[in-house]
Amino acid sequence: MPRLLPLALATLLLALSGSAAETKAVAPIVPREKIVLFNGTSLAQFYPWLAKFGREDPDQVFKVVDAVDGAPAIRMSGQHFGGIVTRERYANYKLVAEYRWGLVTWAPRKDRARDAGILLHVQGEDGNYAKDFRGPWTRSVEYQIIEGGTGDIILVGGYERATGELITPRLTTKVTPGTQNWNPVGGVMTEITKGRINWQYRDPAWKDTLGFRGPRDAEKPVGEWNRIEAICRGGDVTYFLNGIKVMEGINGTLTEGRLLFQSEGAEIFFRKIELHPLDQ
Repeated sequence: MPRLLPLALATLLLALSGSAAETKAVAPIVPREKIVLFNGTSLAQFYPWLAKFGREDPDQVFKVVDAVDGAPAIRMSGQHFGGIVTRERYANYKLVAEYRWGLVTWAPRKDRARDAGILLHVQGEDGNYAKDFRGPWTRSVEYQIIEGGTGDIILVGGYERATGELITPRLTTKVTPGTQNWNPVGGVMTEITKGRINWQYRDPAWKDTLGFRGPRDAEKPVGEWNRIEAICRGGDVTYFLNGIKVMEGINGTLTEGRLLFQSEGAEIFFRKIELHPLDQ
């Protein structure tokens, strides 16, 4: 019996070593230098996810086009709901992205505000927004891109297959009491447990109609390019749009994950998608 101990010990150590190696291998990437997610030629850093087709894209919702305003871009037609998802997970970065709206819209949002978004800290199985795991989204914290509301946060819940539990991210921010409207000056720190956090100057009379613009929108008119910056530090997020700070939250329950760029009924183009180290 004693002679078996060294063999058993060696087996245990090998198993522990393998587990440690596996844990290390799946750790999220923290940028040490600029990571270019779109190089102008391919979508190699992403895979498609569509509620209707899963990881197939038969109608070419996502496509690299040679020139939009003189430069390559990703065209997302908006025909089907879903997105392109990064193959890797990331943490502690500044996302820089440039986008502009196209003119094409699709039912059921054909006559509604142009809508898209970037899901940050995407976690869990694809499509877990729906209990059958064929939802268009996955549990995450959204940088909302919508006419009149770009810069909002949406806390996107997702189901766990093993338990059937719906888990929704939580985030703390300053809001006007009795609302979920970000108010960095006169707001009260509040933990938000579901739904949307409106950016500071979202028009209270906002309507879900095509072409809506509020009087203080930071987003540029349709056809012009916009610059998004999202600083993700642990569970803290800070959003900028065209150089204007539009949202901030701290102590979020999600701290890392994939990124998903949404197709949601409206044509949208992206020409730059980069992750930058926070120390820059």
